[in-house]
Amino acid sequence: MNVNCQSPDEQPFRHYTMKHRVVSWVSRRLFDGLTYTVRHGLIKGMRRKGGLAWLPEFITGSAETPEETFWRNQDLRDLVIYDVGAFHGLLTLFFARQGRQVISYEPNTGNHARLTENLRLNGLSNVIVRKMGLGAGPGAATMVASPLMPGGASIERQTVAGLLNSSRRVFSEEISITTLDDDIREMPLPPPDFVKIDVEGAELAALSGARNTLLAHKPRLFLEVHGETMSQKRKNVADIVACLRDLGYSDIRHVETGAAITGDNSALAARGHLYCRWEGS
Repeated sequence: MNVNCQSPDEQPFRHYTMKHRVVSWVSRRLFDGLTYTVRHGLIKGMRRKGGLAWLPEFITGSAETPEETFWRNQDLRDLVIYDVGAFHGLLTLFFARQGRQVISYEPNTGNHARLTENLRLNGLSNVIVRKMGLGAGPGAATMVASPLMPGGASIERQTVAGLLNSSRRVFSEEISITTLDDDIREMPLPPPDFVKIDVEGAELAALSGARNTLLAHKPRLFLEVHGETMSQKRKNVADIVACLRDLGYSDIRHVETGAAITGDNSALAARGHLYCRWEGS
């Protein structure tokens, strides 16, 4: 079907702004090998490769996002934090500086290499990196990504279809999938106090594979909501909220607005992030 004949809710959702794409192109094409000290943001003063955070903030015009404000206001001292979908490790670096221990999951080979490099540059010893994807069950999957926006690498069927149907070149690789429940038991790993999940459309599968861990340890959760169309994003967030409530998470908030999210108004959170706690936690 011609995309111009579709309703706005059924048209492909633009996940990245033009600014995101320009910054990524300039960073990857011109400065990808540059090691520098970050000049602003959550990891100010830390070392990294990738991005343009070596430029002064007045040049980049990088105002703090609601997501960054949220993390800056969290007390993460002495917590075990899981970073599921770590990309280049920017939040992993922040968590490692704030918390007791961090367990990061990043299955994409290029992202994993940059993540481990950024950890090495900062001499961090309280991070365990797992080159695995998390899902509802163990197995393997094909991960697809755009070379320009590798942070959007995904195994979710509709997201992968959207990438393959785009006019841009993509790359793919086979990755291993496990569940959070299995990985914690088999490694073994410490139980989480806080879990951040950003897995490009596979959020519900990751939650399903973490059911026993979430019921037993009641960690706080932070999830980014994905979907290839606004219609799909609304369905995804409704399914995620239903799953969270079934797991006992009665305090679910939309990070960007602060609104309390229930099964009746979950569409409010189709854009942005969810913060979830068990009652009384």
